[in-house]
Amino acid sequence: MPGLFFDFRLLLWIAPALALAAWAQWRVKSSFAAASRLAAPLSGAAAARHILDSAGATNVQIESVDGRLTDHYDPTAKVLRLSSDVYGTKSLAAVGIAAHEAGHALQDAEKSSLMGFRNAAVGVANFGSGFGVIIFMVGLAFALQSLAWLGLLLFGGTVLFQVLNLPLEIDASNRAKAQLVQLGIVPAAEMPAVNQVLNAAAWTYVAATLQSILTLLYYASYLTGGSDE
Repeated sequence: MPGLFFDFRLLLWIAPALALAAWAQWRVKSSFAAASRLAAPLSGAAAARHILDSAGATNVQIESVDGRLTDHYDPTAKVLRLSSDVYGTKSLAAVGIAAHEAGHALQDAEKSSLMGFRNAAVGVANFGSGFGVIIFMVGLAFALQSLAWLGLLLFGGTVLFQVLNLPLEIDASNRAKAQLVQLGIVPAAEMPAVNQVLNAAAWTYVAATLQSILTLLYYASYLTGGSDE
């Protein structure tokens, strides 16, 4: 059995996903930088507040967090956290990212069943990403097939989380694009710059999901006879 932790064949197997991820990250950085140079009438925080209040989600708080592009919505605390580059900045990039995160808050407010399933899978996904592969390796090393399958199943929880998360991310971006225009935050003529940022971000989620699926299939091949021992 090859050393799976440093298996060159695994890198070849997931190479398409890695290439897509590298391209998507480059697109996010370049499109965000370009859109950051274009002014918007509101800051990211103000745009998010306007979107939330217009939809009746007045209970959602907005906070500033450290880091670059660390923006996220916390459904447990009902808090939308925006990075410093987004929170107080009046740019098309800032309002685009803020509107996307506000879209997640609206999904939560509408009690999206898909978001409910995804949130329920968070614990399994976190455990599976950290320990699933380790348990799988131990099972293979000691020829304990049932243990290896258990590890693979746990890692599958991570894959399931990412599969459920992908349509939520796409929906949040679609909501953002619509709300920015409908509420007059961004004129329709200036939306292409926002669209480039959000579309590039969406591709990062596609790449991450593809990488997890390919990795799961690669590991599964060891248990189904599809890979040399």
